[in-house]
Amino acid sequence: MKFGTKTIHAGVEPDPSTGAIMTPIFQTSTYIQKSPGDHKGYEYSRTHNPTRTALQNNLAALENGKHGLCFSSGLGAIDAIIKLLNPGDEVISTNDLYGGSYRIFTKVFERYGIKFHFVSMEDPKTIENYINERTKLIWAETPTNPMMNIIDIEEIGKVAKKHRLLFAVDNTFATPFLQNPLDLGADMVMHSVTKYLGGHSDVVMGAIIVNDDQLAEQLAFIQNACGATPGPQDCFLVLRGIKTLHLRMERHCQNGKAIAEFLKTQEKVDKVYWPGFEDHPNHDIAKKQMRDFGGMISFTLKGNKIEDATKVLENLHYFSLAESLGGVESLCGHPATMTHASIPKEEREKVGLVDSLIRLSVGIEDVEDLKEDLAGALAKLA
Repeated sequence: MKFGTKTIHAGVEPDPSTGAIMTPIFQTSTYIQKSPGDHKGYEYSRTHNPTRTALQNNLAALENGKHGLCFSSGLGAIDAIIKLLNPGDEVISTNDLYGGSYRIFTKVFERYGIKFHFVSMEDPKTIENYINERTKLIWAETPTNPMMNIIDIEEIGKVAKKHRLLFAVDNTFATPFLQNPLDLGADMVMHSVTKYLGGHSDVVMGAIIVNDDQLAEQLAFIQNACGATPGPQDCFLVLRGIKTLHLRMERHCQNGKAIAEFLKTQEKVDKVYWPGFEDHPNHDIAKKQMRDFGGMISFTLKGNKIEDATKVLENLHYFSLAESLGGVESLCGHPATMTHASIPKEEREKVGLVDSLIRLSVGIEDVEDLKEDLAGALAKLA
């Protein structure tokens, strides 16, 4: 199946009892057994639920993977991945990453004796400087949040394989429509399903997709044992959202390109971060591993004043000021005080996350309205 067909059909079958074309919401906590251990594959809905099974199979197909596992949030998925490790193990992570990932790494798992190295991954060769006998996992985002840095998945996959390390990629910004890390050498793909996969700002969920049977078994054990599983209603909503993923992503990419180019023409804008620009760092890698460049953009303002960023954000209309991203509606945010507030100022500024940085999630509205919205807000600056 081609991608657009997968979004609608992969892993999803008509309900055998009624012929319903949409996967039913199996709103049940438990399942009747004929005799102890004699059941139809379902015992308890923390462990398995038919609606969740359909979604997990669909997500696995979209990422060209074998096994999909869904969690109650993206951080629930990250939590499960780090629980594959033991005290004393070390992780090499990109130094530009979602603030919630940084928080769970440093404030939760470091307390249990897991060490994290936050490094630039612009050049994959530098990673080897941090590998030792305790290193067990490489963690990468690409494009990164919020600086849109591009990391060469294939080259890092080679490093991971050479040193027998697990390699996980947070693919939230790209989605499987634009990029498939498993095909490029990753062992695990993680998604905040809340974002583009759900696509309608009405669900919180996470997912992990893998090919290795043993790794899938370990993650499924953690999923069940720790219990961070999503309910069937949320799984149904994501299945419904995914059916238009390819159409939505095409529009997100079109609008993203137009808005990035528009921002570059604005005199009060300093820098614009979008992987589609030829002068964007590692643009050639983005061209190699992505099918398009997405709808996520960050930009800074001349003078780098936090009060100027606040004024712009307060005067946007179609770009709603809110946490999250990836919905059909356009959103704007201030990473320094919102999504990345848990990262110390000196650490975030090392990667360019300055006080005037604004992050945009460009939606699927008419792009001329979005341009007018941004122009009006920027005009409020002195």
